[in-house]
Amino acid sequence: MSEKVLITGSNSGFGKLMADTLLANGYTVIASMREPASRNKVAADDLSNQGAHVVEIDVTNDASVEAGVQKAIELAGGVDVLINNAGAGVLGWQENFTIDDWKKLFEINVFGVARMNRAVLPNMRKSGKGTIMYISSLLGKFCMPFFGPYNSSKHALEGLAENYRVELSQFGIESLVIEPGGFGTNFGASLLPSSDNESKQSYGDAASGPEKMMEGFASAFEGENAPNPQMVADAVLKLLQTPRGERSFRTVVDGMGWGDSIQGIADATENAHQGIYKAMQMEGLLQVS
Repeated sequence: MSEKVLITGSNSGFGKLMADTLLANGYTVIASMREPASRNKVAADDLSNQGAHVVEIDVTNDASVEAGVQKAIELAGGVDVLINNAGAGVLGWQENFTIDDWKKLFEINVFGVARMNRAVLPNMRKSGKGTIMYISSLLGKFCMPFFGPYNSSKHALEGLAENYRVELSQFGIESLVIEPGGFGTNFGASLLPSSDNESKQSYGDAASGPEKMMEGFASAFEGENAPNPQMVADAVLKLLQTPRGERSFRTVVDGMGWGDSIQGIADATENAHQGIYKAMQMEGLLQVS
């Protein structure tokens, strides 16, 4: 029997590629998204025609998450794997983002993940096994200018995943973090802008710095040598095909030459955890039961 995989944000980008790839490899996919009957109907119909169960979930809404996860469990007979993919980015000087801007982003990138986990975990704990994947970013391990709230949200996501890793391992639930680099998806077209225009104007000629930097990134995502976002979906598939307990907690997926440096940070973080947990005689929590 194939594993049942629930993916948030399946209507486009990495989420759609993951859903397509897992369906093609025999997995039962529950593809969640907002507005599958209207705004995202084309993607929803395509996934449904491929055999996916499509459910409506808005990760920023408690009731939507609870109802959507319950429907997913009913349609597929359970959820073995949750891929927390839904997310949003920002672009602008960090000072120019209001507190409401920060709240809006964290509702999606952090609190949305917490909502999804709380909805699926009772079912996973009852079955004594499960896998939760977190689609983070290289920016969850270092910072780039003009992505301030996004940097912070991904650092927060990594901390959330680290804690779930050690708390859930004894219940047979494995936590995995995927850290993609820059890829030419539709991510850049939906970046949330800063709201404090008065503060932005005070930057003078430097105010357009974020947009100029993104123009440079956009050129790197074009042409035959551009990094292929399918790399992320392939990495997810490879992890799911790897036996439980043999998977790396963090997987770096990069096509722009940053991967080795970020892998070094990831390895140092893992070594630190292993050393500290061993000293505390808690190293068993770093390995899924």
